[in-house]
Amino acid sequence: MSKIKVKTLTREIIVLSEGLGLSAIPEYRTPDGTRIDVAILKEEKKLVAIELEASFKWFPQRLLYDVVKAHRAGFPELWVVSNFTSKPGWIINYAGELGISLRILQEREVLEGLRVRLARL
Repeated sequence: MSKIKVKTLTREIIVLSEGLGLSAIPEYRTPDGTRIDVAILKEEKKLVAIELEASFKWFPQRLLYDVVKAHRAGFPELWVVSNFTSKPGWIINYAGELGISLRILQEREVLEGLRVRLARL
């Protein structure tokens, strides 16, 4: 598997979001001082938190941390981008218990998935 091209993908997400009339904020600072890789907002409304996980090391722990950050920041939806095959197990259920819709995607799926998702807003 190849590593995620973080800077390129971040720029592409920003351009796509802005083209749909939304804001995409890289390195979004949450109220508790953590950061989300890219936050997509419609005016002030939080829509989707996107985390770009370029490494497979500690993936379940990183995924859990991403879920907690998105929840605490008030995002209803979290997309985690990873080109590695992972088995998130109970973390998907936990995200659901918190009221967060969690998607784990490959890098190649993100832009088209976002285009479809954000166009419905």
